Amino acid sequence: MSLQEQFDQALADSKNLPERPDNMTLLKIYALYKQASAGDAEGKRPGFTDMVGRAKFDAWDALKGTAKDDAMQQYVDLIDDLKG
Repeated sequence: MSLQEQFDQALADSKNLPERPDNMTLLKIYALYKQASAGDAEGKRPGFTDMVGRAKFDAWDALKGTAKDDAMQQYVDLIDDLKG
């Protein structure tokens, strides 16, 4: 199975996890997905009134420079771990 196919499968699996991950894990899932699908974070950081948007942007921005394939593999590995 190619990395893209594994990533697509992990994306589907992420919607059916046995339990909801904690917020830090959810942020990591989001950041890895964004890095793998869109590349480095772009745009302005959300304002301080948008705490959720700001946390998501910061998590994604922390992965700046991570290669698309690396982010995909990390995403696949994280979802596999969470599936139990």
